[in-house]
Amino acid sequence: MFGEISEQRVAGDIAPGLLTIDLKALAANYRALAARVAPARVAGVVKADAYGLGAARVAPALEAAGCRDFFVAQLSEALILKPLLNAGSRLYVLGGLLPGAEPACAQAGIIPVLNSLEQVAAWSRLARARGVELPALLQFDTGMSRFGLSPEDAALLTAELARLSGVRLLHVMSHLACADEPGCGQNADQLAAMARFAEGFPGVPLSFANSGGIFLGPAYHGALVRPGIALYGGAPTPGVANPMLPVVRLDVRVVQIRTVPAGARVGYGGTHVTAGERRLATIAAGYADGLPRALGDRGAAYHGTTRLPIAGRVSMDSLTLDITALPPGTLKPGSPVELIGPHQTLEALAADAGTIAYEILTGLGTRYHRVYR
Repeated sequence: MFGEISEQRVAGDIAPGLLTIDLKALAANYRALAARVAPARVAGVVKADAYGLGAARVAPALEAAGCRDFFVAQLSEALILKPLLNAGSRLYVLGGLLPGAEPACAQAGIIPVLNSLEQVAAWSRLARARGVELPALLQFDTGMSRFGLSPEDAALLTAELARLSGVRLLHVMSHLACADEPGCGQNADQLAAMARFAEGFPGVPLSFANSGGIFLGPAYHGALVRPGIALYGGAPTPGVANPMLPVVRLDVRVVQIRTVPAGARVGYGGTHVTAGERRLATIAAGYADGLPRALGDRGAAYHGTTRLPIAGRVSMDSLTLDITALPPGTLKPGSPVELIGPHQTLEALAADAGTIAYEILTGLGTRYHRVYR
């Protein structure tokens, strides 16, 4: 035990930054969403290693909060998570199964989302060969031109339901393309399309809403909603107050501080030239750690309420901050600055990088010391 504590302490001391993941806030977000959509159930979308936060820690925390349904993108993710969850919890594979993966999926008790007639046929064939019913979800393409049965294939399947022999449908589903834009007409169009598809499968409950879809209202909820970013504290609807609790905080350490004269060039390409004498701090994280190169001369870190703009380009392993606004001596080598936290939200950092919160979250690197609260 003492060895483990010592190793953790050393890891924290030598790491370039601290990524804090608040599992209490995660659980509170789950409960808040569950209260909003009841009597529908809330599934946890834990694909991409729980949006980069560690599915092995996140999924059990959600399960302890009452979650029993979990979505991943690929079968490999589900096989890793399966032993970490209770027998009563269900794991679904959003992307469906690649040819030949059906026996491994069935053997592990994992539930595929069937996205094509080929996937339907393969899952049905395995069920009939084994003489058992195999559960599945059936997805329809309601307007994204991505996953799901096309309208033509859906009509064919509805007319020939024997193609589903041996398959026990738990839900019919689709995915909203513009749920984070409440005024977008495509939301209503997709809802109407989903209703038409569902008519061919009476009695099979609907799964439709993602994080943004939950906040479009009860018409979008169905029986099972599938939030991702909202669970992790991201804003489900941009431009309005975020109802979710923050889950992630990122602090990165200063490596070096220097004072440079007017006319000094900063960073690769010398794109930033100081207009006067400036104090600069180089911190130990860059685009290899999930801080996009596009943050150069646009983004910032914070010390308390003081914004510290990024000067010059973001490097692979470091970036440079202009800390002239702070009194001399405020920061020193080893001092932390805030990249994500109470003074700079995930969305604000993403906006400075010209991207979305999802990309920032899933890109946070492995060199940070992670602490789960």
